[in-house]
Amino acid sequence: MKKRKIEIMDTTLRDGEQTSGVSFSSPEKLTIAKLLLEELHVDRIEIASARVSEGEFQAVKNITSWASEHNYINKVEVLTFVDGGRSIDWMKEAGAKVQNLLTKGSLNHLTHQLKKTPEQHFSEIKEVIELAQKEGIATNVYLEDWSNGMRNSQEYVFQFLDFLVTQPVVRILLPDTLGVLTHTETYEYFSKITAKYPNTHFDFHAHNDYDLSVANVMEAIKAGASGLHLTVNGMGERAGNAPLASVVAVINDFFKDEIEIQVKETALYSVSKLIEAFSGFGVPANKPVVGENVFTQTAGIHADGDNKNNLYFNDLMPERFGRKRKYALGKTSGKANIEKNLQELGLELNDEDLKKVTQRIIELGDKKEQVTKEDLPYIISDVLNSNLIQEKITIDSYVLTHSKGLQPSTTVSVLIDGERFEEHAQGDGQFDAFLNALGKLYKKKKMVLPKLVDYAVRIPPGSTSDALCETIITWQNKDKRFITRGLDSDQTVSAIKATQRMLNI
Repeated sequence: MKKRKIEIMDTTLRDGEQTSGVSFSSPEKLTIAKLLLEELHVDRIEIASARVSEGEFQAVKNITSWASEHNYINKVEVLTFVDGGRSIDWMKEAGAKVQNLLTKGSLNHLTHQLKKTPEQHFSEIKEVIELAQKEGIATNVYLEDWSNGMRNSQEYVFQFLDFLVTQPVVRILLPDTLGVLTHTETYEYFSKITAKYPNTHFDFHAHNDYDLSVANVMEAIKAGASGLHLTVNGMGERAGNAPLASVVAVINDFFKDEIEIQVKETALYSVSKLIEAFSGFGVPANKPVVGENVFTQTAGIHADGDNKNNLYFNDLMPERFGRKRKYALGKTSGKANIEKNLQELGLELNDEDLKKVTQRIIELGDKKEQVTKEDLPYIISDVLNSNLIQEKITIDSYVLTHSKGLQPSTTVSVLIDGERFEEHAQGDGQFDAFLNALGKLYKKKKMVLPKLVDYAVRIPPGSTSDALCETIITWQNKDKRFITRGLDSDQTVSAIKATQRMLNI
């Protein structure tokens, strides 16, 4: 049986940017566009709305210029309006070649927002499509509020579709604008339309207000959708849009015998992380496929099962997405979890010592303390009173200065295998100056410091300013990431303690 090809249209740069508080800069938009088309291999991208701002215009111009050079220009789409051709003029200047024309998909919107008859609306749409054709611009048409249109004014929707299929339209885009559909409605409405217009390309655009977007996408696929609109990390207004990573995994696992898509799974996580950084829109740790914790086994019984014929694995293997399975350390850790982490560190303990270490980790978990793989050698050393951790590098002393009007600076003295080294540097803050001094010192020793990729500070909830402060730093050393923590009443000192632990790891 020949597989049906479904187009994936990513609208992170248009609909996704409508996430509250998110605005991508022009260089960020260009970088994201390149990643979506060249790394993820999505079929199309929707990058902006016409006539929004001068900044948006320049961003679109940059993307269309690059896309034209690399033969992607017909994959780049812009949201336009029924405005007598002003959007078409804007697109022409911006160099875009595909418009997604926003029209009214429900009688309620048409009557109360535009205050026009269907015939007036269709006539104005026809005029815009003709203008686009003259300028060599292809047209897709959005039926805004289509889902409510199907619920409350189906006669109007089919009257509209009867008109559209007579026009030179490439695709008709059916959005659940307010995220109100159930999966049964999605299948029913979409099936009615694809049955009546079997030769027309229909896209489905889901929103996630009831957390039903992925389920609705599945039903739209079953009902014959030819394309899907998705966003990275499920970004979008209100509760967001259908998330790209989840839908790709669903299609590849549940529709693999009948549906074909070209999105590259192994790039989903890295693109998710980059867009998380650009947008400042944090991905929940339990977000399917791309969340930090979704490939982490916490319960000891699960780690034990993984050792015994992978009893707790499913088809969502982390390697598919360029990730690795982890085994959390905490109060529910069993010996199997700890053994998995020890294996990664190249350490081995006898049964009696393993019991002692397990008990200590459970105690720390009961106190709500986070335990990482990198903490294990220190815990073992402490519990077994051994010399497992020999700190060959010690931050012996330091001077931190911070004065108004002057750049912060640090002088640091470090002992490496008993030999003292001293260095001075400035930075954007005290800890940045400290790291710069350390970097200069390491450079002299022809050594390279790992790169700091994440820095988090916390105090216990409800504590006062004199409470102990925990600094958690994530480091990148070539292709490996690891975390160290420091604890002190002073934030900078706790960061320095975390850094000393990193140096010895």
